[in-house]
Amino acid sequence: MLFWVDEFAWLTAARDFPGMNLVTRGMDRISFEESVAVGSILRFHILPSKQGRCSVSYQVDVYADEQGAYEEKLVFSNMITFVSIDKSRNKCPLPKMDKLRSVVEDFNQTARFPYGEGAI
Repeated sequence: MLFWVDEFAWLTAARDFPGMNLVTRGMDRISFEESVAVGSILRFHILPSKQGRCSVSYQVDVYADEQGAYEEKLVFSNMITFVSIDKSRNKCPLPKMDKLRSVVEDFNQTARFPYGEGAI
């Protein structure tokens, strides 16, 4: 699970900050909420939480949809931080972005596919 969280969160960060060399600085607040049944389909929900001068943190929530289930359940959550480095492996500043792709795409997906009454 931790490998997937690191990989998918890095992919999100790389799309939010194209061209930047980002490395994992750390993971904290790791919480395994539920076990994951074999055959479950996992959904990774990853959104930025905090941006510093050279680092960015993402909240990662993983949901599982077990075979035959009608609702998914939260099975894992944590915070992961990446730092931007240059070719000499020194920290370097991240650009200030008005809107990050992960936030815009999350909002657009929610707007297009509302949950609740009338949802597909």
